[in-house]
Amino acid sequence: MIHFSPTAINEIGRLKSKQPSDTLFRLRVKSGGCADLFYDLAFDTTVQSQDQVLELHDIRVIIDPESINYINGLSIDYSEDLMGGGFRFHNPQATSTCSCGNSFSISQ
Repeated sequence: MIHFSPTAINEIGRLKSKQPSDTLFRLRVKSGGCADLFYDLAFDTTVQSQDQVLELHDIRVIIDPESINYINGLSIDYSEDLMGGGFRFHNPQATSTCSCGNSFSISQ
């Protein structure tokens, strides 16, 4: 369903180490951005009854039911360049993406 590169796993682990021990990694898709939808990554301690919790590379990932349909096959990478570091997304379902790489659209 979702793939994390080794650098993404390392960065999520580094960020999580600064959070309380019961913190989980939440991935969601929200409306907005340059191309209609965008990825939202956050840490969360609350799991809603409808959420799906996945164990990926020792990372517990929470995904809400609305986001599940948009992230099947999603690959998340992390890289650093002269402008700084950031997560990079490759979504095979996206029909278009914004130049920022965080916003996308899917034809319905």
